[in-house]
Amino acid sequence: METQHQRIRLLDILRGFAILGTLGTNIWIFAHLGDLSFITTFNQSGWWESNDLLRMIVLFLVNGKLLGLLTIMFGVGMELKYRQAMRRGKPWPGVYIWVVLFLFMEGLLHFIFVMEYDILMSYAVTALISAFIVKGGERWIKRTMALIGSLHATFMLAILALFLAVGGNISFGSDSGVVALYQSGTWLEQVQYRLSHFLVLRLEAIFTIPMNIFLFLLGVRLMRAGAFAPDEKGKKIRARLLAIGLYLGLPLNLLIFVPGGAFDLTVRYLFAPLLSLGYIALIGKMIQYTKWNGLWHLLENAGKMSLSCYVMQNIIASCIFYGWGLGLGGRLDSWAILFIWLALSALQLTFASLWLRYCKLGPMEAVRRRLLSGITSR
Repeated sequence: METQHQRIRLLDILRGFAILGTLGTNIWIFAHLGDLSFITTFNQSGWWESNDLLRMIVLFLVNGKLLGLLTIMFGVGMELKYRQAMRRGKPWPGVYIWVVLFLFMEGLLHFIFVMEYDILMSYAVTALISAFIVKGGERWIKRTMALIGSLHATFMLAILALFLAVGGNISFGSDSGVVALYQSGTWLEQVQYRLSHFLVLRLEAIFTIPMNIFLFLLGVRLMRAGAFAPDEKGKKIRARLLAIGLYLGLPLNLLIFVPGGAFDLTVRYLFAPLLSLGYIALIGKMIQYTKWNGLWHLLENAGKMSLSCYVMQNIIASCIFYGWGLGLGGRLDSWAILFIWLALSALQLTFASLWLRYCKLGPMEAVRRRLLSGITSR
């Protein structure tokens, strides 16, 4: 049995799984050159055609679910940092504030130079707020989750009611200017676009902060409850999570297949995390099958350098789909996009395993540790 101070293998496997699954959503944005209508059913009345059906099946499995899982895992990571500070008698949040600031700067650079739908900046703000909530103790955590959770759920259900009231046929359309920019614009022009539209492009990141706080704190509570431990207590908790995912998360997320788009936002920002909990339990159960140890080892390595893999996958996807690279954006059907996602996932798994064979940390993780140790040692 692993001790408290050892790495819990399941956590790294879940991080690796979440990172690859996040690409499963982002790949459609890259492939369709920033046209967000392709990651939803938004008024796409022909989703039952084979090309659209494949896209929607993949997005049903990953859109919002793996992002929710990744958010929970960031909360788990914060709890581990908190425990480390308590063991060493250090103040909290203390040094963790520097970790958050570095995460924000990494996200800002990623947003400017790679992808406007970066999640790291939002996570940094979320982590800073959540760190002070954790400092307030278990009562503050429970009260905050109850308040934010109820307000967020009420808001999302109100949006759903509004959409249904207007006929349940919501069309957000696509921005032809953005598509043209990523199809034929230079990399520098795309950078200038992100900078000049900074606030507009960050609206989703700001909007999701309350939900992210809830999921961060959920990760803290799951870790404290022992949900990721390999013992019987952990297995019982994961069995309950699996029931939530199967009997509540699965049917609610199937609403994404209702034509018209009325359920799209509610599924992504309210129902998807319920299925995320099911994924935690499912992966926790599956890793017991030792004949798949090769796969679990690959995912574990990707999880250990999740930041490097996240940035790398978006850089490579940009090179594949944008006009200044191979220019494949807007030219491929869903089968080809699916193949590229799987190929990039295999590449990341292989790269992470090879890298960690010779180095203890991923490239970005190593740079962050070196800079943080230089600052905090002064």
